[in-house]
Amino acid sequence: MKFFQILFFMLLVGGLKTLHAQDLSGKYDCIGQDLHEGEFKGMVTIQIQPDYSNEQYQSYSFELSVPDFGVYLGFMAAEGMIAGIYFALEDETTQDYGVATAKFFVNDNGELAFKKFYYEPNYKGGNTGIEECVRVKKI
Repeated sequence: MKFFQILFFMLLVGGLKTLHAQDLSGKYDCIGQDLHEGEFKGMVTIQIQPDYSNEQYQSYSFELSVPDFGVYLGFMAAEGMIAGIYFALEDETTQDYGVATAKFFVNDNGELAFKKFYYEPNYKGGNTGIEECVRVKKI
């Protein structure tokens, strides 16, 4: 009986740890509203970096592709479903780079999604925006 109690406890503790280690990797369809550029659509790709992640904290590469505008490369650090993001447009002359906060959640359709607020201190004298994204493919 003691063996089963210990086994149950180990499975319970192991299962709780995985709740905090959800992999947010995937491709996300996004719609955003930018202070200077207005509404835009894009595709975000997030990929976990397992060598720099553990049960509590996860590290990711981040890429946002906006048709007819460009590709933003960056990285993301997360604790569970809350993340901080750094991103920069490949064309450095625009000074289109910034930081963001993102909150991940499961939407009403059962899909992983996130809402992101970003700030760009130097783009066109300062800029901000909101982006809402839904995962369309897990990678």
